[in-house]
Amino acid sequence: MARLFGTDGVRGIANVDVTPELALDLAIAATGVLVEASQSEGRHRVVIGRDTRISGQFLSHAMAAGLAGAGADVLDVGVIPTPGVAHIVAATDSDFGVVISASHNPMPDNGIKFFAKGGHKVDDAVEEEIEERLGKVGERPTGEDVGTITPRPDLVQAYITHVVDAVKTFSGSASPLAGLKIVADCAHGSASTVAEGALREAGADVVVINAAPTGLNINDGVGSTHIEGLASAVIKNGADLGVAFDGDADRCLAVDHLGALVDGDQLMGLIALKMKAENALYRDTIVATVMSNLGLHRAMRQAGIDIVETAVGDRYVLEAMREAGYSLGGEQSGHIILSEYTTTGDGLLTAVIAGSIVVASGNNLRDEVASIERLPQVLVNVPNVDKSRVFTDAVLEGALADIRASLGSGGRVLLRPSGTEPLVRVMVEAATKDRAEEVAGALAALVASRLALA
Repeated sequence: MARLFGTDGVRGIANVDVTPELALDLAIAATGVLVEASQSEGRHRVVIGRDTRISGQFLSHAMAAGLAGAGADVLDVGVIPTPGVAHIVAATDSDFGVVISASHNPMPDNGIKFFAKGGHKVDDAVEEEIEERLGKVGERPTGEDVGTITPRPDLVQAYITHVVDAVKTFSGSASPLAGLKIVADCAHGSASTVAEGALREAGADVVVINAAPTGLNINDGVGSTHIEGLASAVIKNGADLGVAFDGDADRCLAVDHLGALVDGDQLMGLIALKMKAENALYRDTIVATVMSNLGLHRAMRQAGIDIVETAVGDRYVLEAMREAGYSLGGEQSGHIILSEYTTTGDGLLTAVIAGSIVVASGNNLRDEVASIERLPQVLVNVPNVDKSRVFTDAVLEGALADIRASLGSGGRVLLRPSGTEPLVRVMVEAATKDRAEEVAGALAALVASRLALA
């Protein structure tokens, strides 16, 4: 049977793949596994939150019912960013947390992911144990031992306060965004409940767009996957910069005052340079994935900052950070983790931290990231291939060696097999877009011919 958990929890089409029955069963199984892992005594407490998808309503109710039926007391926060749940798990010393969200995916999808005690994402072994316990219901609590379900929308403000306090600490200013005019694209998602309040409390003049969720419009042509609307709004409003979140606000991208994209690599580089200047960057090192742009590598090398590379996925970035104690890591997509303040990617925290750096510098965002060049990057998906042979085919190996030699230090090439499909991803970076497209096209054609399925 295929593994239920993917790289970021359980995800699929709501009411087809992710059903209320599955949510109920996962709640019961997870309560057993994660309560045991927390090693806490007495009553057990679980935090649950969701994004704005209409399916999140019935899934969160099913999850809460399963948790309470398994004997856990549930704090139902309602609509809140994923990192808000992680923070509240830690702040309330809860046994674990649950988020109902499909992040940047389209509205028909939904998902379920767990945070262990302390607000950390659960690892593969724990997820496997939860899967093994599905459908194996033991003795159920009765009477006073069943759990309670308590609505706690007030905890959303506690998360906002945490983010504002964090940026005040980071910047050393009581009003770190004072004088900054910022546009926030909330993607009609969970940022709609927190972005305006946090940015205003930090001192910014805020223009909010796409913050009217209907349950059906999350990520629909808006947010971090559709940055063009934010760019237009920044120019129209004469703003200093704009920030865009995805559906559950665990990622953030930005645009400068001219509407030009500032991606996750550049935002992380901006923060890294600030932290190094203040001796706050542990071992002068950041953690990034193999998809991070070569421009980030060049800029960090120039600044004396090392990069530890991981596989694609914020969970792998987090694992590397936790193992060595690194203070900053992230992905090009805008998942950025500052371990002093959060246990997972936090789009809202990224937005206020980046804004505070711009304010403190007296420059605009474009000038502040000018040293972090974005080399043209082309990604081609090659379907219907035997991905297991991608690193063993001698002809491909020879072609890769020739390409790398021709690109030299001015480019990069990467082959990456999909984790779930018979597909190989070809990524090429080069000095010009035409050159990157030329190399990617030729390599993709070679992959398709060499690894074609019989």
